[in-house]
Amino acid sequence: MKIGSFLTASQKSKQQTHKDDDGEYLGLTGTRLNGAEMLVCGLATHFVPSERLSLLEEALCKVDSSDPAIISAVINEYSKQPYMKEKSAYHRLKVIDRCFNRRAVEEIISALEREALNKKDDWVSETIQSLKRASPTSLKISLRSVGTGPSGIRMCYGHWRTVELNIFSHCAEIRQGRLQGVGQCLVREYRIASHVMQGKLSRDFFEGFRAILLDKDKNPKWEPSKLELVSDDMVDSYFSMMDDEGWEDLKLPARSNLPAYAIAKL
Repeated sequence: MKIGSFLTASQKSKQQTHKDDDGEYLGLTGTRLNGAEMLVCGLATHFVPSERLSLLEEALCKVDSSDPAIISAVINEYSKQPYMKEKSAYHRLKVIDRCFNRRAVEEIISALEREALNKKDDWVSETIQSLKRASPTSLKISLRSVGTGPSGIRMCYGHWRTVELNIFSHCAEIRQGRLQGVGQCLVREYRIASHVMQGKLSRDFFEGFRAILLDKDKNPKWEPSKLELVSDDMVDSYFSMMDDEGWEDLKLPARSNLPAYAIAKL
């Protein structure tokens, strides 16, 4: 069982580049993308096979220009269009758009269940089960909707995706991240992370850690155990500053004090 994906603030803001509702799908399910899928969803511009990377590196070292068009032309010489596997979710973009554009996790699951009734597709069934295994609280945080935008973390059993034990999945602020810069996402991310690690609002993170890494029973007991028991007020609490002595909110340096290359990344 892979543990821990942490969708960073830069990734959240990049959800702006995602087509339609695949950002919501990726965030809530913790799905990992291969090269072909990265191209389709707009997170990559080129795909270069591993065996050609050394040749590309040599070619780029010979380029005496920082012009993006020139660099892109060089990369084009070594890139190719990768094969999209039949099981890929990106063959099901219409289903993703129909189901993951809902305002609540419950509505997303209901939409997927209707899809399952109309057409047998293992991908749909697996997606439903993946969502139902996750922490209800973290799913709600992940898709916090409407004016303030969905945000969140997704703690989880079966959803922590990278091998690096990055603790929890902040699929976080998918829709809100589309409207805000990286700096704003970082501050919000820091507050949520602080609440999660403190464990006063919920112990789901520690329960997921226990079920996967300690006891390895793969049977976490989430609290609350159902989506309908997670109130809006509970979700709101994760986005507030912590009322705890010694805790300070994240303070980012003013953009004007940053070197040009750093400002470009924000």
